[in-house]
Amino acid sequence: MTFTVDDTGVAVISPAGGEGGALPAYDHVIERLRSRAGLVEPWYIALLDAIGRWSLPNEELWGRNWRYVIGGEALDWITLAHRLCLSIPDVVPPDELEALLFYGRLPEDIGPERFRQLIGPYRYTAHLNFWYGVVVEEALQLVTEDSIRKSRLARCYGDSDDVVEDAHRHLYGETRTNLVPQFLSDAEGIWGYDAQNLSLVAWQEFTYWLFKRRIRKWHPARVASDTRRGLERLRELRDDGNASDPGLFVMNDIDLPALQKIK
Repeated sequence: MTFTVDDTGVAVISPAGGEGGALPAYDHVIERLRSRAGLVEPWYIALLDAIGRWSLPNEELWGRNWRYVIGGEALDWITLAHRLCLSIPDVVPPDELEALLFYGRLPEDIGPERFRQLIGPYRYTAHLNFWYGVVVEEALQLVTEDSIRKSRLARCYGDSDDVVEDAHRHLYGETRTNLVPQFLSDAEGIWGYDAQNLSLVAWQEFTYWLFKRRIRKWHPARVASDTRRGLERLRELRDDGNASDPGLFVMNDIDLPALQKIK
């Protein structure tokens, strides 16, 4: 596969015929995972290898819609890891599975560079898209809401849902009430048109849509500054005194193509 940077500055992943042909079908990936995890190599190394070989953006399985790719560009590797771990239930220790799913923590501190090598550069780019476009963006929304709330309280105004609306107006130029219908219209009915009944995945898609809107709307210096605020809040939220524990996967730099090659 290859990736290009679209007119919003976000990396777009697409297949390429000159790179060894199509990726293996998902059943071959599962077979390889089962034959290697805990036998040839540690389960989490085999898992990351499987993530790098996976080709399905979503699937219906076990009564659930599993969506691994958000916005066609952003890889939710934790959700994919969850699905793959369910295929090797007797291999992954329960405590290590919990650490992975809830904290993104692996038994070994492999670091971002080895993580990139294991899942491949294209999956890693898609992972960065999700990290900054969904995870950090949600943290940025939170810190912006907190800032507005503190300002309102300092002026003796009470708390209200207007804080969320004002935060969206500050970050994206419109209130959330006005932005959700625009998102649903752009999605052409994929998520329906009822803002009151959106699924968790739909809200993640909306967050990624907002992220791209913010990149298009503001000067690169403001985009980078706001993103740093989100990163700082995320670190605060994750600072539980175990920052040096093995496998705590923390991104340290703003290296998303969207923040480097904005047009």
